[in-house]
Amino acid sequence: MAFEEKRAWVMILVSLAAYTLYAATVLGRAGGGPLTDVAYAGTLLWTIGGAIVAAIVAHIAMAVVGGPGADRTDERDREINQVSERIGQSMVVVGALAALILAIAELRHFWIANAVYLAFVLSAVLSSSAKIVAYRKGGFQTW
Repeated sequence: MAFEEKRAWVMILVSLAAYTLYAATVLGRAGGGPLTDVAYAGTLLWTIGGAIVAAIVAHIAMAVVGGPGADRTDERDREINQVSERIGQSMVVVGALAALILAIAELRHFWIANAVYLAFVLSAVLSSSAKIVAYRKGGFQTW
């Protein structure tokens, strides 16, 4: 398995784990009350920060375990990364549009922040999934 494919798997797992932890914490704090009354900002920031640290640590561990040159990339890796990142960015655009609509509708900050966070998570998952598919199928079709 290519190093970049391993990184994609790590990104999917870390992103989904962090978001699941965040959602479970916020829903647990709601206790049947309105979600907008829950203190979510600290949990949101900690789960995002924790996910970033976990991904960095996992990538470093994979590089160390893989030995010298394990994280080398070639032209194919760079092409797969470029195309998959573009695919993932589509979710960022959708999330930004959703946040804009929520702001125009003057909804509470809770909903706007959660729309943006969900868009980032979906972007990471979509981008990483595209990388995995590309590695398994031998790359992307060039036009």
